[in-house]
Amino acid sequence: MAFKLRQLQYFVAVADTGSISGAAQQLSVSQSTVTEAVKELEADLGVVLVERSGRGMVLTRHGQLFLRRAERVLEAVADARRSLGDEAEVSGRLTIGVTALVAGYVLSDLLARFRRAHPAVDVAAMEDTSDYLEHLLINGELDVAVMIMPDRPVDPALRMEILGETPYRVWLPQGHRLAALQAVPLAEFAEEPHVMLSIDEIEETTRGFWREHGFRPRVAFRTRSVEAVRSLVGTGAGIAILPDLVYRPWSLEGDRIEARATVETLPTVKTGVVWRRGSDAGRATTDFIALSRAQRPDRRNFGFSDS
Repeated sequence: MAFKLRQLQYFVAVADTGSISGAAQQLSVSQSTVTEAVKELEADLGVVLVERSGRGMVLTRHGQLFLRRAERVLEAVADARRSLGDEAEVSGRLTIGVTALVAGYVLSDLLARFRRAHPAVDVAAMEDTSDYLEHLLINGELDVAVMIMPDRPVDPALRMEILGETPYRVWLPQGHRLAALQAVPLAEFAEEPHVMLSIDEIEETTRGFWREHGFRPRVAFRTRSVEAVRSLVGTGAGIAILPDLVYRPWSLEGDRIEARATVETLPTVKTGVVWRRGSDAGRATTDFIALSRAQRPDRRNFGFSDS
């Protein structure tokens, strides 16, 4: 087994973008170069890593398993290069903005890893809406933001990179009449009491896809707390439709929560890193952006094939 770092980089780029063309654009190389690198990697490993589908390139089961290890190798190499290339310790201040779901489910791991790499940097983080974080970035009051991306383009003054995306699924209490199904039509849930999470545009998105399919959910409870949603669903007070980013199979009270796909296609939640275009970003900012890319906190669910 004699694969090269370049092959790992191209394979990870294909996984990130879901296509050969997207990987080629991200890496500024030709599509044939990406294709050849992935084929060489598969030949070295003796397994098929990606397959073509109607939606682009899909990771096989082997591809999903190898992706985690490839990312760790690339991350370790990047950390080694940074440590060897810097005689002076990075210092200064880094101000980070996050939206609510990122604060609860992504930020802690990012901060822990960044602080291990740069203990001399003074880090300050704040939580707010995506609109207000964009305003602060444009005004130079934040260095970088990690956020749930709104369903609109960011301001032209900003640069944005998608880190990953996760699908919505239906949350059900254990023993629910529909939990035996692997995929359920939305019509089956139309009359169920609905627990609505009202942060990070989740409510707006949820109501949007209900309207698109001709239903109006019967909202029994609205909350800004994911833990409250879990508790209410776990005790049978209602169902919820939420992204996998925040799914956990148990409530704080120990009640089991089942998650099921819907027959209809639901939207995805995208997590992205955003910073000001043309700004003279300091070393702490650029390293945090690089670490965010490596972390991939909520990578797209590319699915499995039978390979």
